[in-house]
Amino acid sequence: MDRNAAEERIKKLTSEIDAHRYQYHVLDAPTVSDEAYDSLYRELESLEREHPELRSPNSPTSRVGDEPRTEFRKVRHAVLQWSFDDVFDLPELVEWDARLRRYLAKEVGDRRESIEYLAELKIDGLKIILTYEKGEFVRGATRGNGTIGEDVTENLRTIRSIPLRLARPVDIVVVGEAWLSKSELERINTERAAAGEALFANPRNAAAGSIRQLDSHVTARRKLDSFIYDIETIGGEPLPPTQEKELGLLRMLGFKVNPYLRKCASIHDVEAFYAEWNEKRETLPYMLDGIVVKANDRALQESLGYTGKAPRFAIAFKFPAEEATSVVEAITIQVGRTGVLTPVAHLAPVRIAGTTVSRATLHNPDEIARLGLMIGDTVVVRKAGDIIPEVVSVMEKLRTGKEKHFAMPTACPKCSSAVERRVIGEKGGEKEYSAALYCTNPYCYAVEREGIIHAVSRKGFDIVGMGEKIVEQFMDMGLIANLADIFELTPGDIAPLERFAEKSAEKLAASIERAKRVPLERFLFALGIRHVGEETADFIARFIATRIRAKTVAPARFFEFVRSLSVDDWAALDGIGEKSAASLIEWFGNERSMKLAEALDRSGVRMILPEASDAANVPLAGKTFVLTGALARFTRDEAKRTIKQLGGGVSASVSRKTDFVIAGTDPGSKYDNAKKLGVKILDEDEFLKLIGS
Repeated sequence: MDRNAAEERIKKLTSEIDAHRYQYHVLDAPTVSDEAYDSLYRELESLEREHPELRSPNSPTSRVGDEPRTEFRKVRHAVLQWSFDDVFDLPELVEWDARLRRYLAKEVGDRRESIEYLAELKIDGLKIILTYEKGEFVRGATRGNGTIGEDVTENLRTIRSIPLRLARPVDIVVVGEAWLSKSELERINTERAAAGEALFANPRNAAAGSIRQLDSHVTARRKLDSFIYDIETIGGEPLPPTQEKELGLLRMLGFKVNPYLRKCASIHDVEAFYAEWNEKRETLPYMLDGIVVKANDRALQESLGYTGKAPRFAIAFKFPAEEATSVVEAITIQVGRTGVLTPVAHLAPVRIAGTTVSRATLHNPDEIARLGLMIGDTVVVRKAGDIIPEVVSVMEKLRTGKEKHFAMPTACPKCSSAVERRVIGEKGGEKEYSAALYCTNPYCYAVEREGIIHAVSRKGFDIVGMGEKIVEQFMDMGLIANLADIFELTPGDIAPLERFAEKSAEKLAASIERAKRVPLERFLFALGIRHVGEETADFIARFIATRIRAKTVAPARFFEFVRSLSVDDWAALDGIGEKSAASLIEWFGNERSMKLAEALDRSGVRMILPEASDAANVPLAGKTFVLTGALARFTRDEAKRTIKQLGGGVSASVSRKTDFVIAGTDPGSKYDNAKKLGVKILDEDEFLKLIGS
């Protein structure tokens, strides 16, 4: 991205993030998910790293928080309330660990090889700060902007897991999380739905809304809970020597502490804890959004200290986000088995739920209208569990004015037949129509499906693991509509589908990637051109190799070359008859074929040309063979392969251009045709002598 475009994008991102931060931190009424917010934030961080001169002192990446609402009494925190930096995958976590050890070596002279960490669950709730004097609960506050929060003491008193009197008469300030169970959220939303009120999107929103009620009776009815995980100050006493012992002290004083934690001797032990809870998190009654990793030793924490906005000694290792933001680069139409036309958004690749996603369904034209979606829009994309990614909202404030409207086609993009909305019922004497459009040609889907199945077969692109049922499944789900679409698929596109898991998706994606380099003769066979079978494709490939002197050729360049050939040019080639020549002219002259070539080009498909041969180095160079009957020493395929390796070509039919017919036992009509045309006939022994065996 050039500097001008980056500057404009940074301005819009800054404005959008500030608006969402106000909703989230000040009003406690977020309008996008945490994951979508994080995605925008990380994009801004990335742009500012690329263009540091564009970073403003008031950038959201420089701020800890926002101002609290004025409806509650303001409370100044005794200790600044930091937020954790985040990492989202193992390489980022490993780099954080290495960064800590580099810092210790440089600033403290401590050259240790590893750090002992304590890993804890990161509860998706609302941060609370509790103050006790002589063991009595005197104040509870929200985080606010990190320096000033809001006094919500009365509401926090309603949470039964928060002790009003401690086991010891200490002066202490502690930090924790107030949360709402999944089952309680369901109960509350059922009541709100019955009352015609807006539903809470998730437990975190519900917890925030409950704690910030002006009427504490409402809070009490919502059965909030808490976990306490940190001591800020404890009178004149020193803090416990480790994070683990600190949690033990909190339990002893009467606070509820999450029981799931692990002392980790290395960063790889942290990874194991993360993987375990990423798998098990749905079994808990509360929501998690990751784990928190802290240097266990208190003295080490003090040595590491803080950056400008977060503790250096701790990190939040977030679980894969189910939502993120991306840009809609294009919208295409997929035609399914029933003829339904499904619009599909092609996205700038984005990582969601642990995989890279490049497409999302838009369902139907009514959904595009509801979203107000335009090509070029920044959108929120959701992928929950095994659900195909979908666009859930548009960030209109990030528009540049260059976005383009999209219109559904008035004819089927595959066969040019008319499209229609189907009658699905009748209401009040009026017909009701489907939201989706349908192709009226019943053969449209079937033709495309058979073409793709043929193309990915062993004699074509040879994509292992992509059989007939998988092709049909991909078409039905809107992932592919033509051959070129296959080469755009990522593991993230495949993994959510039935029959697939992460490893099988990666395996198929790897097979697709390998298939991008394909011998030219198999590429030609894969295209499914009428009257161009395996042998004819081989003749064409060898002819092309004498004209295009290269090891590989891009589809677009190849198509341009063959489009320049006439019927006579084709018919002059050994192994090419008049029907094949006419079919080749028709197929390559079609504009749709050229678009396919361009799409294959963009996907990175490249054809490997056979080595041009001549009589000086191969005995069968320029000779055309036809096989008939059963051979004793070769299978039919072995004989073909031998002839091709020695520079010859194999044709399916006998013509005057045929040099030799190899006849085994029980030869068919090809033997008779060879006799009529005067073509030389070889038995198996004569063939072996010819090839020097």
